[in-house]
Amino acid sequence: MENHAAKSNFIREIIDRDQDCGKFGGRVHTRFPPEPNGYLHIGHAKSICLNCGLARDYAGKFNLRFDDTNPSKEDQEYVDSIIEDVRWLGGDFQDRLLFASDYFQAMYDWAMALVKKGKAYVCDLGPEEIRRHRGTPTEPGKDSPFRGRSIEENADLFERMKKGEFPDGSRTLRARIDMAHPNLNMRDPVMYRILRAEHHRQGSAWCIYPMYDWAHGLEDSIENITHSICTLEFENHRPLYDWFLDALGIYHPQQLEFARLNLSNTVLSKRKLLELVRDKHVSGWDDPRMPTISGLRRRGYTPSSIRDFCEEIGVAKFNSIVDLRVLENAIRNELNKTASRVMAVLRPLKVVIDNYPQDGVEELDAVNNPEEPAAGTRKLPFCREIYIEQDDFREIPPKKFFRMTPGREVRLRYAYIVRCEKAVKDASGNITEVRCVYDPATRGGDAPDGRKIKGAIHWVSARHGFAAQVRLYDALFARRAPEEVEEGRDYKENLNNGSLEVLKNARCEPGLKHAAAGARYQFERLGYFFADPKDSKPGAPVFNRTVTLKDTWAKIEQNEKQA
Repeated sequence: MENHAAKSNFIREIIDRDQDCGKFGGRVHTRFPPEPNGYLHIGHAKSICLNCGLARDYAGKFNLRFDDTNPSKEDQEYVDSIIEDVRWLGGDFQDRLLFASDYFQAMYDWAMALVKKGKAYVCDLGPEEIRRHRGTPTEPGKDSPFRGRSIEENADLFERMKKGEFPDGSRTLRARIDMAHPNLNMRDPVMYRILRAEHHRQGSAWCIYPMYDWAHGLEDSIENITHSICTLEFENHRPLYDWFLDALGIYHPQQLEFARLNLSNTVLSKRKLLELVRDKHVSGWDDPRMPTISGLRRRGYTPSSIRDFCEEIGVAKFNSIVDLRVLENAIRNELNKTASRVMAVLRPLKVVIDNYPQDGVEELDAVNNPEEPAAGTRKLPFCREIYIEQDDFREIPPKKFFRMTPGREVRLRYAYIVRCEKAVKDASGNITEVRCVYDPATRGGDAPDGRKIKGAIHWVSARHGFAAQVRLYDALFARRAPEEVEEGRDYKENLNNGSLEVLKNARCEPGLKHAAAGARYQFERLGYFFADPKDSKPGAPVFNRTVTLKDTWAKIEQNEKQA
């Protein structure tokens, strides 16, 4: 077993102790148990990386098991997307693609066994009545009037529930535990409800479905899981997990809980993410602004960057909010080493170099990646007319503005030093182009006489570049904690209206015209960009900005304070 010291956490410490004492025969077998009622998000990625990483590092096994016990909210689309996401992240479940629905008969048989032991009963109370009978944290609950039914009557009724003799919602099967128990989850919890809904795998074979607390431990037991790792909200459910397994006398895994991921400027509730999709605040589950794994993938995040992020934030026992910039830094650090550098101008302003030959064209050497010398160089065409960023020109510059302005020299990256002569305006006073002159002795951008030029800007040849659509993404929510809203307010009021800007006339260097879908680049001075795998076409790439070159969150935080 490898040394875990560098990435130790309380779960690894527990497993190490289990290994030392021979618990579970030295085995480590984990699982990721998603409900197929939505797409996976970055919070699920943390769980996948944790469970899969433990199995890998302890030479154990990892299962992907769908907790498909609620057919009214489940769909095969979600199943397919989850499988793709887990595999993309590197979750190696081998041949262990499993479904809770395949255990329905075993679960029913075990429930009937509890009925025959007098530890479960059929109850006719409705959901609201059950809730009212449950009591409060400081007051005991009230026994159901049906709690005293005989074993024979309960067994008969439960079998008839399975056969479909009763209407939906008319009866439930409940565990007989203790209505005065200090843990509300132990107050005769519901094990089965009647629900006629088409199941994506079982069809109409069943009209009763197990509740999560009943099914969860049974699934783990059937699969011989050793460490059943859950998020903290299930900590109060652990006594019930243990009670069911002990009452049945079957193999008993160990449930462990860790703090779920809470990410700033983000919501990670599947219900709320579904609302955003349904109400068309985003284009779909894979919208690059979404915190879903499919959204992050389409934005240009890599599996390794997400794994690095999960490793960086670690595993803790206490809830906290992780700043979104930590996730951004993970992909930024990776792409800085791996992404090819290219030139693109997002908001073009034409520059005419008056003393450059009218029909002249030359090819200049440009470095592909200064972080990786083996990446080599490429040729960039240069001619009399180029495009620069509108923000790189100021007719009346502010202090410490070292880019293009009348009367001042600036370096064109890999090209020449140019001096701005004047700005040309239309009848409305808008600047339409800038006129410059160049110094032919400064090819490559350096002056042979040693004069220092503070400013350097990127550019694209007007004749050789091409127009492309570029999408600039920002945080989906303007507030750090978007779900913390005043009573009567909606979290969607915190949506960031500037989370997407579509630029339809960006100019890119000619080599990008045939960028492969899924290719990653650094647009020099602008950020890291990804050729959208869904919307890019041969010869017409669409670029999504994955992340800026530098942390821009100080501006967001300032805007939040002002709001």
